[in-house]
Order: sequence, then structure tokens, then C-alpha cells
Amino acid sequence: MTKTLLLFVATALSEIIGCFLPYLWLRKSASIWILLPAAGSLALFVWLLSLHPAASGRVYAAYGGIYIATALVWLRVVDGIKLSIYDWLGAAIVLIGALIIISGWRN
Repeated sequence: MTKTLLLFVATALSEIIGCFLPYLWLRKSASIWILLPAAGSLALFVWLLSLHPAASGRVYAAYGGIYIATALVWLRVVDGIKLSIYDWLGAAIVLIGALIIISGWRN
């Protein structure tokens, strides 16, 4: 399960980075060249998503929970915004849901 969770986190980070870089170009006046690593990051995201061992619908459902938690960590670490109790509670709920789905893959 640890390998699957780490793969999900890597997948989420590649998606977040792939979306964050164009945001920098559109909103923060970054160079248009930043779109090249953004495209590469999104291509990596798609490839990583294809490595997951379960049916695509289950992967997407479980990935959603991991993505939410990873995005909140990004919000704290990169954007420097303190997380609220609602952020923590929401992350806990979606992570529990994701772990339930992932644990069902073994059956």
C-alpha cells in the first residue's frame, strides 16, 4: 500500500506542477517558456496515472482523495497559507475514503 500511496503523491505533484506553471505565466507574468515544463509535467502525470494497478474508475476515485490532501500540503508549503481546521478535517475524510478504496484492490 505504501508504494501505491507514494505513486499517488507523485502523480498528484506532477498534476499540480503542470497546472501551477501555466498559472504563473497567466497571472504572475512568468515567461511563456514555463509552459514547456508544464506540458512535460502533465505528460508525466498521465503516464504515472497509467501505472496504477486497479481499474481506472477506482484509481481516479482513490486518486481524488490523495490529490486533495496533496493540494492542501501545496497550499501550505508553496503558497504559505495556514490550513484551517476545516482543511485538516476535509483532508482526513478524503484520505480515509481513498484508503478504503485502495485497500479493496486486494480483494
